[in-house]
Amino acid sequence: MSVFDNIKKYSKNRGMNLQQVAVAAGLSKNVIYQYNKGKSPSIDTLKKIASVLGVSAETLLGNQDESKTTTNNEAKKVNIEELLDGTAMLTDRDGELTDSDRAALRALISTYLQSTEGRERLKKYSNMELDDNGGNGDD
Repeated sequence: MSVFDNIKKYSKNRGMNLQQVAVAAGLSKNVIYQYNKGKSPSIDTLKKIASVLGVSAETLLGNQDESKTTTNNEAKKVNIEELLDGTAMLTDRDGELTDSDRAALRALISTYLQSTEGRERLKKYSNMELDDNGGNGDD
């Protein structure tokens, strides 16, 4: 299979069209179609696309079967505390969340991710699942 065919295959597996993949990778929306006409993506571009699709660049090149790579088959674990740290920049308090902000966001995110829809979206779009603590990061 060509790089284009592999991108198309894994895009379909993720429920995304090629334009959505390109935009999610920070590329122009029609750039992937150029690979069907013989143009090859740069390594950086290939890595961005692979990241969006949850596979390795080697898999997209056809050098490695995704089903044989344990790193791609094992879902990453969501840690809600890490998500909260990433949302801190949305505040007007120099990137710091108050304890009450953190608690409210933690409850909201945890509730959503534990719902059927939340779990399905998490797996479909990010190849992730809740950690054993419901994403709270508590060991």
